[in-house]
Amino acid sequence: MRPFKVLGIQQIAVGGEDKSKLANFWVDIMGLSLMKTFKSERENVDEDVLKIGEGPYAVEVDIMQPLDFDKKPRVDQPKLNHIGLWIDDLPKAVEWLTGQGVRFTPGGIRPGASGYDICFIHPKGNEEFPLCSEGVLVELVQAPEEVIKALG
Repeated sequence: MRPFKVLGIQQIAVGGEDKSKLANFWVDIMGLSLMKTFKSERENVDEDVLKIGEGPYAVEVDIMQPLDFDKKPRVDQPKLNHIGLWIDDLPKAVEWLTGQGVRFTPGGIRPGASGYDICFIHPKGNEEFPLCSEGVLVELVQAPEEVIKALG
């Protein structure tokens, strides 16, 4: 029996070569609001965290470009970089999924751009961990109590 629950979509992450062009579309044209900017050398990302909705029903649209176009990971390839899912118990989810043979990316559970603990399911399986998210990077995000109460 699965010891965790997927509560909803936490974010959609879109990459591009020029974050200002993404901001023009998502902020200026579509009207999303900028919550904050996040940069990480380790993840090679310059990211703006945008928001649709309010409170526990808010969904992020993270627009990203690489800090260094000569390094990996390249957050602009593919353009739909990843989707993030709210998880009610992230450590239990990772333990159970790993036991099922799901492959995770290196780095384990760690703080993400919005301050919640995160980890990523690898888009490609391997011999040791054959199960994967089949071509789309999936971020698992520890839901805060407010989200668990609203969506659980």
